[in-house]
Amino acid sequence: MSLVHAAHGRGETSAVDAPEEPGGRRSPRRVIGAYAALAKPRVIELLLVTTIPAMFLAGREIPDPWLVLATLVGGTMAAGSANALNCVIDADIDKVMNRTKRRPLVKASVPRRNALIFGLVLGIASFAVLFFTVNLLAAILAIATILFYIFVYTLGLKRRTPQNVVWGGAAGCMPVVIGWAAVSGSVQWPAFVMFGVIFFWTPPHTWALAMKYRDDYERAGVPMLPVVATPQHVAKQIVIYSWVMVGWTLLLAPATSWLYAAFAALAGAWFLFYAHRLRAAVNRGVETKPMALFHRSNTYLMIVFCALAVDSAIGLPVIGLPFF
Repeated sequence: MSLVHAAHGRGETSAVDAPEEPGGRRSPRRVIGAYAALAKPRVIELLLVTTIPAMFLAGREIPDPWLVLATLVGGTMAAGSANALNCVIDADIDKVMNRTKRRPLVKASVPRRNALIFGLVLGIASFAVLFFTVNLLAAILAIATILFYIFVYTLGLKRRTPQNVVWGGAAGCMPVVIGWAAVSGSVQWPAFVMFGVIFFWTPPHTWALAMKYRDDYERAGVPMLPVVATPQHVAKQIVIYSWVMVGWTLLLAPATSWLYAAFAALAGAWFLFYAHRLRAAVNRGVETKPMALFHRSNTYLMIVFCALAVDSAIGLPVIGLPFF
């Protein structure tokens, strides 16, 4: 999903490389590790970081732990389904990219047919879990997210346009909407604002990564922005989206208290400093470290959403909308 690149650069799970048993048989640990790698669990970690605070904000209180657990289980299955199906579709480009050449389908740790079935079963299971333990709206949103990620992003945009992660990244914004729907049974304006925060966060986050792995994407024929544009243009776009993202986080202030607003403003200033520093280095033609911004983008998102959760749990008076 739009957070699909969140774990890139950390390496693949070591369970995939566990030693085989005597006779060439794969150990249960190796098999389980291969299927787990298909689901990209490190990507899912960041998805959950945004889902839980959305549930806190929806009720302005600590949500029912069982509801949180059910939502996370169903959401994890949905994300795992999308990631596994993505691995099936992108197996051809994964094998030519150094960053992804250790994935299970590239190494033949999981047969392609099995990976397809695994992804489909996870998707069906995610709908069932959310439908029976949460509500119908959350279940429908989860399936819609899977379909959007596969058909719009992976099959439609990824290999065709440098705007792939901008519009395709909308799939990664959906966990906050699902979390909100799980608590309220509806979708209201704060859920759309949280959606927007992640939507505008995705390009700076992903383009910083793509600056580092530009050659990988070029070799695979994926037209990420750093492949088709100059570093100066990419850095400028990162700064623009970063400013919009930070401003967008402040739109949540009417639904929160001064505590969230303060953390969002301070974290935003911190992130903007590094975004501008990256652009300045690119413009000067000196060595840059885009992965530093990539990792800071993860930290930034966690700060903002953790602030949402704490603010909601404490229950301070909300700022509210003017004239209301």
